[in-house]
Amino acid sequence: MTALDFGFGAVEAELWKLVFLMTRIGAALMAAPFFAAAAVPVQLRVAITGAIAVLVSAWIPVATPPALLSLPGMLVLANEALIGLALGFVLQLSFAAPILAAEQIGGAMGMSIASSADPVSGAHSPALGQYFTVMLTVIFLGLGAHLTWLRLVVESYHAFPPGGAWFGPAQLERLLGFGSDMFIAAVAIALPVTLVLLLVQVASGVLSRSAPALNLFALGLPAGILAGLAALIAVAPLYADQFAMLSEQAVRQAGELLLR
Repeated sequence: MTALDFGFGAVEAELWKLVFLMTRIGAALMAAPFFAAAAVPVQLRVAITGAIAVLVSAWIPVATPPALLSLPGMLVLANEALIGLALGFVLQLSFAAPILAAEQIGGAMGMSIASSADPVSGAHSPALGQYFTVMLTVIFLGLGAHLTWLRLVVESYHAFPPGGAWFGPAQLERLLGFGSDMFIAAVAIALPVTLVLLLVQVASGVLSRSAPALNLFALGLPAGILAGLAALIAVAPLYADQFAMLSEQAVRQAGELLLR
């Protein structure tokens, strides 16, 4: 029993089972960068979670804890939420890499003050970061990586059966190790443009030393912006390949969390 009985018998048991399955799936969708976007209505998230939970209940034999609202049942629910949040947080790490790169590029270009509300996270981010985020989201969805990630969420019930396996220290250590991959990806994204901007700043410094009468700010800021925009256009095909690799890396890391 779930410690509450409304007198509906088997129907009530199936409803409690559905709510139990929605815990892990809902936590994963809440932590994922695109499903949890501020523009996605809460009703749609609940509908998607419920639809996936119905499919999981038909595909995988999952037993609901006998006392869901007791202390052992709450611990099982906490474990379910932890597994779902970890699977979604892996995608957050991959989607944070372009934003970190955009912060570095925007600071070097002098465009760090150009920020607005990010429709994905709801926080303020540089305009260049929003461009990278939209580009990565389009590539991620175009490659079908979101479907592969949802399949991993469903397969997590085989790797970590509810009430039978805990999300242990090995998985948490792997999850923390993925943070270093995020910084490496951010450096790889920002490196081509920042190298061009560094050369422009060196050239501006040489001109200011050779001709002190020149206004360094009036010359360096427009030159940095123009050089940065030109570099972004030149390396756009490289960014497409990097974001495709980043999408593959996000799904691969989510799969590594399911390994014992």
